Amino acid sequence: MNNRFEHFSVNIFNIVHYWNILASEEMKKHGLRGGYALYLIILYNSEEELTAAKVAELCHRDKADVSRAISVFQEKGILEPYGNSRYRAPLRLTEEGRKLAGQINVQAVKVLDVVGMGISDEVRAHMYEGLDTIALNMKHLAEGGLPK
Repeated sequence: MNNRFEHFSVNIFNIVHYWNILASEEMKKHGLRGGYALYLIILYNSEEELTAAKVAELCHRDKADVSRAISVFQEKGILEPYGNSRYRAPLRLTEEGRKLAGQINVQAVKVLDVVGMGISDEVRAHMYEGLDTIALNMKHLAEGGLPK
């Protein structure tokens, strides 16, 4: 019996489920939602200025959720206030925001180190290459429809 779909789907959903639990636990310490961890890490690691629209695109998240997170980040002094154009303004972490995002990034790397124990660098590289390929192929399939 071919159970590739079940195996793939259950594992992906389990990874997301447990990642959300771990992210929520860490972010709760800072009075933030777990889902906001990815936004902070993306802003922290980006070599270019990002807008809210770009963050939503990179994370494949709803623009409204990104906007809510940005409002919370601004209230907490993590992000500088918007410029003139609210949604197209570049997002800049404050010094406090960079510090917090750096801490969250370190914790995320620790999680990946722990959950990846026993996986060689070669296998890890192949795994990420495979995931990148699957994600790109899924995108093309979702945009173009299932083959007839």
